[in-house]
Amino acid sequence: MIYKCKNCGGNVVYHPDKKKMYCPHCDGTDSEEEVRSSVITECANCGAPMEVSGYTSACKCEHCGSYTILEERVEGEFTPHLILPFQISKEKAVKLLEKEFQSRYFTPGTFLSAATLQGMEGIYVPFFLYDYLATFDYAGTGTKVRSWRSGNTEYVETSYFRVERNLNIDFDRIPVDASINMEDGKMDLLEPFDAKALEAFQKKYMSGFLGEKFSEGLMDLEPRAQEKARRDSEELLRETLSGYTTLQADRKHLNFQRQKAEYALLPVWVYYYSYHGKKYTYYINGQSGKILGKTPVSKGKVFAYGSAAWGFLFTMMLLVKMILEVL
Repeated sequence: MIYKCKNCGGNVVYHPDKKKMYCPHCDGTDSEEEVRSSVITECANCGAPMEVSGYTSACKCEHCGSYTILEERVEGEFTPHLILPFQISKEKAVKLLEKEFQSRYFTPGTFLSAATLQGMEGIYVPFFLYDYLATFDYAGTGTKVRSWRSGNTEYVETSYFRVERNLNIDFDRIPVDASINMEDGKMDLLEPFDAKALEAFQKKYMSGFLGEKFSEGLMDLEPRAQEKARRDSEELLRETLSGYTTLQADRKHLNFQRQKAEYALLPVWVYYYSYHGKKYTYYINGQSGKILGKTPVSKGKVFAYGSAAWGFLFTMMLLVKMILEVL
């Protein structure tokens, strides 16, 4: 299925800046109409064959450039409950990445000039969002130590306390990516996403972007969600236990009750680039603009910087020596 413009027949896409459906061919807004296709591997616009992986839910035709949504992969059991529409347009994402590259002093100049950021694509990555009610039961012994000196004698006083905590913690929409094509650690680092911007799923938001359906199940991913909740619970507990010199736990029970789990699509800009035979991947949070990825390092720039720093240090040492000799 694609969205065609009622005015000119062009492919209508969702524009993050305008927050509307937009036809880049005639500048029309909200002029879309659905055009369905019965063949998943053919472009609904030009009929050309398309390469579709087993988890693709939205793709771009290499022949005519139209963005196609594979309806059967966003329906039935694969219907997302929620979607977070892209907040950052491709133009803004390109500028953000260019600025980031230029701020990295040791990045080779040839990399900056050769990088063609127009190859960047936005993708809706599948996530499961988990809601938990956590109960944390803690008991232990805490100490507070103070010391003072009187005359030539130093005194140390250790006080012992019985410490108990019972915490009830609500976790809302802990995100865990459900794509085998995305590295879990990278997606975790790309957080946070502001859940307040989530909307009920609508297919039109996918037009203009790539997309995937979930390739890992809700139950399989739950341990990752609980581990995130566990780390946050431990941090909250530590905050309530501040002020003690030492703590020795006698009882420490953390229990989770899942209240709800939702399937959502979250926005990520992805840029793949090959430089001197090595591949680099950059991710941009499509809501916040947070950037993740490493650039190559120029050995020449590192050497030049080190030489300049050493030269400055050597000059300062000579100057100090001359001053001392005068004195």
